This record gives sequence, structure tokens and C-alpha cells, in this order.
Amino acid sequence: MTTLFDLSLLAYEAPGWGKVLLVGFLRSIELAAGGYVLGMLIGIAGATGKLYGNKVVRDLLEIYTMVIRAVPELVLMLLFYYVGTDLLSRASGAMGFGEINVNGLVAGILVIGLVQGGYATEVFRGAILAIPKGQTEAAHAFGMPPSKVLKRVTLPAMTPHALPGMANLWMIATKDTALLAVIGFSELTLVTRQAAGATHAYILFFLSAGALYLALTLVSNLLLRRFERYARRGLVTAY
Repeated sequence: MTTLFDLSLLAYEAPGWGKVLLVGFLRSIELAAGGYVLGMLIGIAGATGKLYGNKVVRDLLEIYTMVIRAVPELVLMLLFYYVGTDLLSRASGAMGFGEINVNGLVAGILVIGLVQGGYATEVFRGAILAIPKGQTEAAHAFGMPPSKVLKRVTLPAMTPHALPGMANLWMIATKDTALLAVIGFSELTLVTRQAAGATHAYILFFLSAGALYLALTLVSNLLLRRFERYARRGLVTAY
């Protein structure tokens, strides 16, 4: 019988579980980063569609964001994973390509990205509305096409306004990876539960997992604050 805090269980090499935990931790970071980037891309497209799209596009995006914000994230992840992969396989089969086996990492990124995208749409929509209209009007007056206005004016100008929301969404993405353990992804939460179940050292392993999540949060906060200072350079700050 091992003690509750037998640190040899955290050794990198077997019979320790350190390597398993670190691999699960890196997988969690991959899922969070991939889902976050995808969510930001969806958010930019969704915010643009909500503000400048036709009525049909605006209504569809409103339904999307409403569902994302109304339904619990665990339910959404189960829905997107099981229903989404099933529909994709059925569509592939109908076109004669056969059944598709979706890679677990790709599926996890898609699930997190779709959830993140609903929240990011509203974050970016609010940030775009905070841009003084004169800036975009001046760009259009110079004859810039919409794509250049978005790249050279809208995105740089909205970034300082969107950063607080973007930072919160990153933190949410890192925690949402734990929900994917229910589906069976071998991320940090799932491998921690497996290690704790095999050794009965529940306190040791779950405290270790908590420490890894905390370390990720602290490093993320540091990097996000530096990026925020960089994005806000030259802006007038009210005291």
C-alpha cells in the first residue's frame, strides 16, 4: 500500500506516472491552443457577418451564438462530437468516399473551437463597435477594399478592446479540455484519473494536475499582459 504522498509515483520513468501526466498536459495545451485559434477565426468571421452580413446571415449567426451561450458546454461538446462526426461520416458515405474516422485531436480541437467561436463572435462584435467610425470611413474614402480595411484598420484597432475577452476565452479553453475526458480524450484530467485509480494516490495526482493547470494559468497571464501592453502602445490611458 502506497502512502498518500509517495513522490516516487511522479517519477518520469516507469513505474512512475510523471511522463504520462506530462504527455496528457501537453495534449491539453494542444487541444486548448488549436481550439482557441479556431474559435478566434470563427469569432472574426461571425462578428463580421453579424455586423455587415445580410439578414439571413445575421439571423443564422444569432441562432449560433444563442445556442452556444444557452446550452451547457459539456452538452455542446457531446453533441458536436457524436452528432458532428456521425453526420460527417454519413455525408462522406453518401458521396462515395466511405466512412471517415476523425482523429481524436482534430475532433477535440473542432469541438472546443465551435464552442469558443460563439463567445468570440460577441467579443469581437463588441470590439469592432468600439472602433471610432471615422477610422473605417477614412479607409473606405481612400478606396481600400473591404479585405484591406479589415486587415489594416479593423483588426489592429479592435485588438485592444477585444484583449480582455480574448484572455478570458483562453482561460476557458484551457479548462474546457478537462470536459473532453468524458468523451475519452487522453488529456491531463483523464490520465490523472487513470493514474489515481491505478495507485489509489488520489490526493497526490489530483493536486499535481491542479498544479500543472495553475502553472499554465500563471504563464498565460504573464504572456497575455505583455501582449496587452504591446497592443495598447500609443493609446491614451485614462487615470
